[in-house]
Amino acid sequence: MVIDPDCEWKFIDGSYVKAHQHSAGAANKEPQAIGKSRAGNTTKIHLVVDSYGLPVEFKITGGKVNDCSAAPDLIARLPDAKAIVADIQLV
Repeated sequence: MVIDPDCEWKFIDGSYVKAHQHSAGAANKEPQAIGKSRAGNTTKIHLVVDSYGLPVEFKITGGKVNDCSAAPDLIARLPDAKAIVADIQLV
């Protein structure tokens, strides 16, 4: 938890985490956030940080989910941001 975040600027980016080659999720109907990408089984962490680089919000998806699909949900969770910087293109 961030005690005193600098909320004037927020930065959004995503990063892949490679899952084990035998990972396929648990044998139930709950979503496991593991998806196929060019790198194989991956999970993607979409992260929002404040001006200090401290995490303030995140979303975990399967590896096939691109940043512009996750960005609207993350932006909606940032009502106090005065500026949002991201390296994605919303179409």
